[in-house]
Amino acid sequence: MRMRSEFEKNSAQFDYFSKNYEAFEDDFYEVAKVTVPLAFLTDDILKMMVAGGLNFFKLSRDYTSDGRDYYFLFERSAQNDNPQVTNFKYLRRAKGQKPAGEGLQVAK
Repeated sequence: MRMRSEFEKNSAQFDYFSKNYEAFEDDFYEVAKVTVPLAFLTDDILKMMVAGGLNFFKLSRDYTSDGRDYYFLFERSAQNDNPQVTNFKYLRRAKGQKPAGEGLQVAK
């Protein structure tokens, strides 16, 4: 499977022990209507962003408390001591349509 091999080859992680990750958790749980804890979804979210070369993911209206789409935006960067590892630092949540340009990038 391409997504799995690309994810294993190019490790990725959230900055779990930071204030911005706490903000991500708070923002996610504020709008998410899911029965699975975020901790069990993070690997799938990372795999999807790495495989797509994205710095955001969409939480579809089917899984939100208010029936709107939400986008969670991250800053994507390589670790200083290990450039093979991609870090995702949470920036913000956007409601509705995918924000045009600002904050959205495709990895090169």
